[in-house]
Amino acid sequence: MNTELKRTPYLKKREPFILTGLDGNIVRLVTIMLAIFVIASMTKPDSFLSLANFLSMEKQLVEYGLMAIGVSIAMIAGGIDLSVVYIANLSAILSGMFMQKFALMATGPEQVFFIVIAILLGILTGILCGAFNGFLIARLRIPAMLATLGTMQLYMGIAIVITGGGIVSGLPRPFTLLGSTIVFGIFPLSFVIYILAVIVVAYMIAKTKFGMRVYLLGTNSKAAKFAGIKNNNIIVKAYMLSGMLGATAGLLSLARINSAKADFGSSFVMLTILIAVLGGVNPDGGKGKIYGIFLATVIVQLISSYLNMFPQISNFYRDMIFGIALIAILIVNYVLDKKKEAKLIRMSQ
Repeated sequence: MNTELKRTPYLKKREPFILTGLDGNIVRLVTIMLAIFVIASMTKPDSFLSLANFLSMEKQLVEYGLMAIGVSIAMIAGGIDLSVVYIANLSAILSGMFMQKFALMATGPEQVFFIVIAILLGILTGILCGAFNGFLIARLRIPAMLATLGTMQLYMGIAIVITGGGIVSGLPRPFTLLGSTIVFGIFPLSFVIYILAVIVVAYMIAKTKFGMRVYLLGTNSKAAKFAGIKNNNIIVKAYMLSGMLGATAGLLSLARINSAKADFGSSFVMLTILIAVLGGVNPDGGKGKIYGIFLATVIVQLISSYLNMFPQISNFYRDMIFGIALIAILIVNYVLDKKKEAKLIRMSQ
């Protein structure tokens, strides 16, 4: 009885604090997003508030937004995926080459059939690449950073070999419609696909047994093992999901720009990590929400589009700005985590 009486007040105090912490991260992201939007609207109203600019932003954020979700899932599981950009490129290249060989020569339903097969080939490539990453990490016990750094070079090398270092382009019109179709005049079809992916993955991570196991694995792998969770299987599945998201990003990029190259989007590697950390993912694992990743992606795209309106700011300065932002976010998250730990300790006393 005494034990129960002592525990009850502690639980009552702690629960609102945890909920406030989770809501607080979303509130911070929304506040930052609105602040950037207001500043850009006031300083560059003609160019920033145009429909063309919004359509451009929606198309661009889709690709690294999907990759960032993949990286975030790997980070929540206690690892990281540095190869997701090159999985995207390899998947796009294989799909593009398949369409060049079969779909371009076909017409009507036969052409659509080959396009569907090419898309499935790209998705399968991403899943297999992710499974290989998971195998290296789970079975061979190679640290995630080193494993995916190695496969990053491997996948890029394969893409260079099969293309001869060239560009895959000239794809059938029905496929490129994925990147050019506008729904209701304001939403690119690729953006609609991205939103659906965010909803599905958010539900999968937050509401299913798989998602719960990913969080537990990232929080404490030993505790997860003692709880009866097959850690190796969860790791492999997490990286397979990351690879599938990367492949989807590659296919949508292929449809948008009608071309694919082995080293396309190399700057996205750091960008996806920045988005993951900004979105609230703990680099040590066990923490992060997909909706936070979505908001962080929008924030990064707003900043990028706003900087594009200043021709005097080169891409080198932009990389420096994003690098400083990543370091600043890590420092802020460290300070906030320490404050939360101190508050929990005071509550438990």
